[in-house]
Amino acid sequence: MSEASSPVKLERRGHVGVLVLDRPDRRNALSRDALFAIGRLGRELVADPEIRAIVITGAGDKAFCAGADLKERQGMSTDDVRVQVGLYRSELGVLDRSPKPVIAALNGVAFGGGLELALICDLRVAAPHAELSLPETTLGIIPGAGGTQRLPRVVGEARAKEMILLGRRLDAQQALAWGLVNRVSPEGVSVLDDTLTWIEPIANGAPIAQAAALKAIEDSFEVPLELGLELERTRYDETLRSEDRLEALRAFAEKRKPVYQGK
Repeated sequence: MSEASSPVKLERRGHVGVLVLDRPDRRNALSRDALFAIGRLGRELVADPEIRAIVITGAGDKAFCAGADLKERQGMSTDDVRVQVGLYRSELGVLDRSPKPVIAALNGVAFGGGLELALICDLRVAAPHAELSLPETTLGIIPGAGGTQRLPRVVGEARAKEMILLGRRLDAQQALAWGLVNRVSPEGVSVLDDTLTWIEPIANGAPIAQAAALKAIEDSFEVPLELGLELERTRYDETLRSEDRLEALRAFAEKRKPVYQGK
């Protein structure tokens, strides 16, 4: 598949790699080709030493991602669907396992698999008109790309059950109040541009420290406090051995901004 025909576009904005779901005619739905493209481009960005953060967004201003491509699903057997659900784990899992922070810029609706894609990300920024929902139980299924597992970890069990069992749809401000998104962009401002400005501390930050902090949080999320503290100590030690830490000390002494090299 040529880059021009790919359902996902890759842009580089300085130290940030931007993945754009580019199927506006299908509300940026997740086809099989789109899943493979996310996996391929995600691996490329994770391996790129110049990239310090990954942003994923959708083309247009109506949909971040409306979920699975139901038109494509109509021609699938039950076993085909099982294979497709497996691709959510293998291909979107590239972003889930990324040592670099991943941020969703929700430029419109994020329904079903689209919200599950956003939940894989470390941070979420929503346009004021964005809407978020996991409507699967109203369609006779359940969220199958991690929604039943990740949503409770973000908003809590009770609110996750409310969203999933009632198929409840949240607007951007409700999602912010629930902690489902971290930020709502101002009216009239591109959510992608706002996101890139907001994450400048990551893009210009110390990549070794960023990765170590993410790993420490993720490793200790469901372990006893004592083990979590030991895991944190191990990750902290990684930063002590970095050139970036010495650069931070020099910059502080010289009263300037540090220039991190990820070394």
